[in-house]
Amino acid sequence: MGKRVMESISECLIQCTREQKNIVTCTAVKAAMSSISSFVYVLLFLELLAGSTCVVHGLQSHPRNTLKDYASAAEFEASDGPKLLGNKKLPWKNLEYLDLRSNLLQGPVPIPSSNMRVFLISNNKFIGEIPRLICNTSTIEILDLSNNSLSGTIPECIGNFSKSLRVLDLRKNRFHGTIPETFPKGNNLTTLNFNGNELVGSVPRSLLNCANLQVLDLGNNKMKDTFPHWLGTLRELQVLILRSNKFYGHLRDYEADYYFSKLRILDLSNNNFTGSLPAMFFKNMKAMTDIGEAADENKSKYMGKTYYEDSVTLIIKRQEVKLMKILTIFTTIDLSKNSFHGEIPELMGKLHSLRLLNLSQNILSGNIPSSLGDLTDLESLDLSSNVLDGVIPRELTRLTFLAVLNLSRNKLEGRIPEGNQFATFSSDSYGGNLGLCGFPLSKNCSNDEPPQSSSVLEDDSESETGFGWKVVLMGYVCGTVFGMILGYILLSTGNPQWIMGIVDGKNHRKVRRQNKKLEGRRN
Repeated sequence: MGKRVMESISECLIQCTREQKNIVTCTAVKAAMSSISSFVYVLLFLELLAGSTCVVHGLQSHPRNTLKDYASAAEFEASDGPKLLGNKKLPWKNLEYLDLRSNLLQGPVPIPSSNMRVFLISNNKFIGEIPRLICNTSTIEILDLSNNSLSGTIPECIGNFSKSLRVLDLRKNRFHGTIPETFPKGNNLTTLNFNGNELVGSVPRSLLNCANLQVLDLGNNKMKDTFPHWLGTLRELQVLILRSNKFYGHLRDYEADYYFSKLRILDLSNNNFTGSLPAMFFKNMKAMTDIGEAADENKSKYMGKTYYEDSVTLIIKRQEVKLMKILTIFTTIDLSKNSFHGEIPELMGKLHSLRLLNLSQNILSGNIPSSLGDLTDLESLDLSSNVLDGVIPRELTRLTFLAVLNLSRNKLEGRIPEGNQFATFSSDSYGGNLGLCGFPLSKNCSNDEPPQSSSVLEDDSESETGFGWKVVLMGYVCGTVFGMILGYILLSTGNPQWIMGIVDGKNHRKVRRQNKKLEGRRN
């Protein structure tokens, strides 16, 4: 092994010298990283590079047990090789890309070399504060320190130390204090993630200088502020997460139609917001209303940059679900666990591209708007724990992608609509509404009113996108909205027959059994 690795090292250096390239990808060296016994040679390779003009490009995350035996409280060592980690500057001055994610590395955060462009050390066990010397690295584009045990305050320089900085990910650490007010004009930030710390104070106004910002995640902190409506002027903003803080006050209407026009993920849940839901606030969200060709262009794209992909954690069926990648067609609004009151705006039915809508645990009243039946891409609808009254609109049966429905603990009445996805929902979807009757509840409707049905249950016709009834059932089997996404991917890659067999067999039999129960009750 040692001889082969040393030969690979020599070949890489010769290749770099011959081609006069500053960046070289060495697959043989990357393969050697999978062996603990050969890791010392990889360190030797990096040490040799320190005296050359070559840079290693493409070293990926190592298996979890690869670095296990080398992790210590202060530094990372390999035999007589150089110290890789510790409270010192990394020794390889030409190193531009370093990916040490998802290992068992411990100790203080190492200081990147002066030429570092991508510095990824997430999902380790680093401790202590962010070293101030990290701000001397003016070339960094991606800085990911997430999912460690870092503490202290965030350095004031963190927002302006590198004009090249595009991604700053500090989530899931133990930082306290406020977010620095030092984001300068002309910066290139696209992603800011401070989720899961102990930060307090307000949203820094200097974020107005982040004209390219696409993702802002401040969730799960202790921040106290009114809704930062001025963020609506950031025309590239697509993801805004303020979940589980102490934000308060009202949302407001906006006259400018570009406010939040590209927003696709909005999570304000578990705060202290009050007031009504302003119609114009949602009308401006053009990215959630786009359908047809504009939406088709983004179907296969993920948010993020090379070496880094944006991710987000959402609450679905009262459970935290982490999306490791964010599809650009994924849209959600979560305003749950606040004190919003008044009626649900009819204009919300214009958000045709919306996939998840959660307005639960508020004080919303009035009828469920029939316009929600126009949300034809909707996969999850939670209006539970409000004071909504009236009947369930039969237009909701048009939502053939709907995999999750929760209307429980309201004041709804009348017969539950029948047809399409409504045949798959259990009684839990309607519990706590004493005035409701009909399938799947045990309470029969006392009058002879015909059931509210808008379509035939056995219809297997597919939509223009190929995302038809079979995939709806697939979502039901999976038990979460992500079954719908899986089904779409499967169908778009060739309509696998073994999946279709499962759906056609087991699940259609289940729906037919439910049809027989319905016929029996009517007779």
